[in-house]
Amino acid sequence: MLNLALMLEESAITRPDRDAVVAGDTRLSYAEVNAAANQVANLLTAQGIGRGDKVALASVNIPAFPIVYYGILKTGAAVVPFNVLLKGREIAYHLSDSGAKAFFCFAGGPGLPLAEEGRAGYDATPSCEQFFLIDESFSDVLSGQPTTFETAVTDPSDTAVILYTSGTTGTPKGAELTHSNMVLNALTCHRLFGTREHDVHLVTLPLFHSFGQTVQLNAGFGAAATLVLLPRFDAAAALNLMQREHVTFFAGVPTMYWGLAGADPAEFDLGEIASTLRMAVSGGAALPVEILEQVHKIYGVRIREGYGLSETSPLATFNHPEREPKPGSIGQPVWGVDLKLVGKDWEEVPEGDAGEIAVRGHNVMKGYLGRPEATAAAIRDGWFRTGDIGTRDADGYYDIVDRAKDMIVRGGFNVYPRELEEVLMTHPAVSLVAVVGVPHDSHGEEVKAYVIRQPGATLTEAELVAWAKENMAGYKYPRLVEFRDELPMTATGKILKRDLR
Repeated sequence: MLNLALMLEESAITRPDRDAVVAGDTRLSYAEVNAAANQVANLLTAQGIGRGDKVALASVNIPAFPIVYYGILKTGAAVVPFNVLLKGREIAYHLSDSGAKAFFCFAGGPGLPLAEEGRAGYDATPSCEQFFLIDESFSDVLSGQPTTFETAVTDPSDTAVILYTSGTTGTPKGAELTHSNMVLNALTCHRLFGTREHDVHLVTLPLFHSFGQTVQLNAGFGAAATLVLLPRFDAAAALNLMQREHVTFFAGVPTMYWGLAGADPAEFDLGEIASTLRMAVSGGAALPVEILEQVHKIYGVRIREGYGLSETSPLATFNHPEREPKPGSIGQPVWGVDLKLVGKDWEEVPEGDAGEIAVRGHNVMKGYLGRPEATAAAIRDGWFRTGDIGTRDADGYYDIVDRAKDMIVRGGFNVYPRELEEVLMTHPAVSLVAVVGVPHDSHGEEVKAYVIRQPGATLTEAELVAWAKENMAGYKYPRLVEFRDELPMTATGKILKRDLR
């Protein structure tokens, strides 16, 4: 037997009175979270839901997320987390495609009409039998249920979580992750980051996403850490919580670190924050070296970059703490995982050449739910093709050159946006940048940079183009520059390049 719910249950036995989650003024102990999760499990069991079934969950980072998440797992069913920004039609697709029998949906609030969208999606999906609204009366729904529950017997190969890919090409696909995938990936985090007697995580990464779910929820609960929940990233709110709760562990995407690097030292005791912060982890997108250096200078912590995908549970590589980090590198394979670089027909590329990263190990998904052809195309002999182009140096460290789909082909030359973004970020007037390819009559694609300037900067388009021309090869530098006050981002804080093309 192996069930991911053990990450909560073991800590509820060993540290029952410790704060498991903190959200605003609410503090719940491990015993309280486990008891509430048992009530969710009893509620679902009474509806005939059990091993092999699927249950959807759409919620921001509030205490109900881990309570419902582990409650579903306790029944032997699989959790299907939804992005909270999905619309009704998209929710209906996900509910139908996953075969979810029940749907727990957060009520939302101003700017987030999740209850309306969720209900519309549910009403359009006859196969989904139960709808539970997570609002102020949700505790009343659970109140009549027993606070004890005997967790279902599940095999390591049973599906624990189904994570839907972003669907930038075709319709979204559900990656089936097993109890073994998820437990081993969480334990791998313990090996990488170490565990303290009492870690305190600031959790602003969405828990519906694989990064926050494994690195902070499952790994954090498995180590009896306290998780301080922040539903939406805001640099000031994050720093206030880091100072108030003495946060030791922060995980984020590059745009979050960009926000922390811009903090006003007059507003916060940055020295106090730095004195407790022991680990800073970045993933989800390439971290510009310039931001890495700024954070190190301010907070005294060296951001450790990692890499992974929903299909790899997600952690696949990391800049291991006991080894020398390489800024800009995604590091080396984690314990139990192998990487290689392959060409179009799965052949390994010559040493020193760029190739598509392939991953093999305990972290690779079972497959795409209900899509045997897509699974066969992505996985061969245990190796999973990631769609990311990378290189490997003599020390075995990997660099992401770019997403295969983001590569720009200008006049027959391959241009990798990340390389250009790294250079542009070194300009003193540039705060944040995203480079994309846009259609061009003669070149096929032209290079365009969307730029957020530093506060008070007066940099012009012509000046930046001229500067780039001096610092980049002739076929690379952006001929087009557009200044913006903000860039479109996903719910996880990654720049949404497809909206810029």
